[in-house]
Amino acid sequence: MELPLDQILVGDCIELMRLLPTASVDCVFADPPYNLQLRGELRRPDDSLVDGVDDDWDKFGDFAEYDRFTRDWLAEVRRLMRKDATIWVIGSYHNIFRIGTILQDLGFWILNDVVWRKSNPMPNFRGRRFTNAHETMIWAARGKESRYRFNYAAMKALNDDVQMRSDWLLPLCTGQERLRNQHGLKLHPTQKPESLLHRVLLASTGIEDIVLDPFTGTGTTAAMAKRLRRRFIGIERHPAYAEAAIGRFRRERPLPMEGATASPAKRDAPRIPFGSLVERGLVPAGTRLVDKQRRLAATVSPDGSLVSGARRGSIHQLGAALTNAPSCNGWTFWHLEREGALIALDVVRVESLAELQPPQPDAGEP
Repeated sequence: MELPLDQILVGDCIELMRLLPTASVDCVFADPPYNLQLRGELRRPDDSLVDGVDDDWDKFGDFAEYDRFTRDWLAEVRRLMRKDATIWVIGSYHNIFRIGTILQDLGFWILNDVVWRKSNPMPNFRGRRFTNAHETMIWAARGKESRYRFNYAAMKALNDDVQMRSDWLLPLCTGQERLRNQHGLKLHPTQKPESLLHRVLLASTGIEDIVLDPFTGTGTTAAMAKRLRRRFIGIERHPAYAEAAIGRFRRERPLPMEGATASPAKRDAPRIPFGSLVERGLVPAGTRLVDKQRRLAATVSPDGSLVSGARRGSIHQLGAALTNAPSCNGWTFWHLEREGALIALDVVRVESLAELQPPQPDAGEP
């Protein structure tokens, strides 16, 4: 079967995934049935009925039946994942621990458990337990040896330049974002907020990556994938949910390409050897370099090595030798003088990278 990119398939997720080719997706977000085991109606103190999850799709005969279902869909998901792909699974205390065990049994490698702290959780109306104010996501690689994607710089930028933590404070899906039926009632009881999927996809995927959601619901993953210029495959067995998700996906507009590009990680930047700066005349041979305190000095050789007295080496080797350190980042250690100010070699490297970028077309050009 050819990959049904940017489509939402209607039917049983296990049966439909079996039709898809092996090793074809880069990331999976799964919001499976939680198996809430609700018994009877749940009412507020004013006796109004709580619109909870009591649909047939969330009901299983016992834990063994739920575990068989979980193992079956996760096995198919793992087959579809490329070797470096990752999966996100979200759940509550009813099911997430069972899912975590099965993930490990099948060979997935757990990277993080991320707590979604709800800023506006539903109260515990019976007053016999703590308010359930969070859900848990498990983020896992396909296997222990996977070279998975993590957009660290993008997550840090999203968090005011502070390393992103594993507890995310985000509101529930409310207001205009919440899809409703013709009676004004919630179309789906557990619709996930766009902010949650925005962060998930920004953290673990790149532009044009293929994202699979086997429990699409009303299409939050689909909408965010399209907005962020990812490709998408969705599966949903409930016809009304699928219809709403398809309409939502069609209405969504992708960001302009320049707006969809996240902050790159340093390891993703092109590698620029110091010698290329020398031969391009950006740091010419004969340039005198010093450390930030001007205590140490070296001269640039035509081959890109540095010379200080009888010692010679790369920008890293010579910096380590002169400071008696096991290692040294020569890009930040060595500086040259420009208009009376000291400039780190790393600044010159960044400038050289900008010069190597191809020119961008004007807005009016195709």
